[in-house]
Amino acid sequence: MDSRPLAQRYLLHETRALLTRLDRVRPLAMTMPSVPAAAISVAAQAAVESYLVEGRRSLASLIQRYLTWLTGPGGRQAAPAEAQKRYNLLRLKFQAMLTQFDMFADVLNQRSEHDTGVWLAGLDSVATDALTLPGNYYQPPPVICYLERGIGAAIRRARTRMPGGGENPVAIIQVPRERMIGSGIASSLVHEVGHQASALLDLIPSFRPILQGLQRVQGRWQIAWKIWERWLSEILSDFWSVARVGVAGTLGLMNVVSLPRAFIFRVNLDDPHPAPWMRVKLSCAMGQALFPHPQWERLRLLWESLYPVATLDSDRRRLFDILEKTMPGFVALLLHHRPASLRGKSLMEAMTVAERQPARLAALFKSWRGNPNAIRATPPTLAFAVIGQAKIDGLMSPEEECRLLDALLRHWALRATLNMSTVCAALGRPQVKASAA
Repeated sequence: MDSRPLAQRYLLHETRALLTRLDRVRPLAMTMPSVPAAAISVAAQAAVESYLVEGRRSLASLIQRYLTWLTGPGGRQAAPAEAQKRYNLLRLKFQAMLTQFDMFADVLNQRSEHDTGVWLAGLDSVATDALTLPGNYYQPPPVICYLERGIGAAIRRARTRMPGGGENPVAIIQVPRERMIGSGIASSLVHEVGHQASALLDLIPSFRPILQGLQRVQGRWQIAWKIWERWLSEILSDFWSVARVGVAGTLGLMNVVSLPRAFIFRVNLDDPHPAPWMRVKLSCAMGQALFPHPQWERLRLLWESLYPVATLDSDRRRLFDILEKTMPGFVALLLHHRPASLRGKSLMEAMTVAERQPARLAALFKSWRGNPNAIRATPPTLAFAVIGQAKIDGLMSPEEECRLLDALLRHWALRATLNMSTVCAALGRPQVKASAA
């Protein structure tokens, strides 16, 4: 018995049903409930919707081509197994498209949560500010933040491959829910922004050959430069965090990696994350190089008192000793590195370090007292740097910090919304020609 007619009828029905389900996938803008202040930026919304629309359009075209083939001479003569094989590929592509849609939908669903949605919109503004450098070295992508359980942050960088194909149109940053809300959230958030910035500036490809060259030196120092190279991606992001939010970056890092002792001294060269013991000390060293002040030495000594090395095995202590001895040279190389992407400037010169010096931050905090307008006028990352400095100076209680950050996140969210509304209103306003004199 020839099963081809039945197979064709079955697959024709299933394919048309697939197309019907595809037509039911609505734009996110029509399905995501949230107050205007909690919405993602217009740029992010446009980038995501355009990406998803193009994916649906491409898939619909493939389905129509399959239907044309299936009902034509080729499909009628083809073996059922061949027709089924082609249909299976379409179903897999449909599942991939839904996976991408659901990924964005899951992120945006949080915008409907009371308080959380507006906080996230405020964090979008913080991330955008952290990614913006004077000098127009790159075109920063739109950023979307969302909350996740656990203690670690993460990023799906813009322009990286998506599950199922295509390039991610936006940077999606996962923020630990347990950090909501305190100044430590800036450390996690700006660290993840640092991964995006490093990619945009090609920092790893430009700096790695320097470290590889130093590994050619024989002797006890060779292992240190090999380890610094292995940890480079995370170190660059920690640098970005300290450079943008000052001591708040290091204080937040200390809180993130405050783990049981067994994890603090673990060195795993299969893991790009530095051993927490060295990571905090390196953050202090970078902070001292960027913003000279006794506070960095005090933080280093505090960290050593929290996790003393006296009982550590001799091999581990010897390795950490080698890393500490090469740390000043490594930090100097990093801060004075001049990648082609910065057009002659060093990393340190490209960052706005002058306005984030501890004395300057302390003066800004003093000017904030009783002046809400001054607080709200401060750029987000600078505001976090001021709060972090006040925190280490003992001038801000945890309760005051939480209240202030709550107000600032709401203000940044509302400001971004009103700014965009003003622009849209101006664009929609009819032009009035001046009458002739």
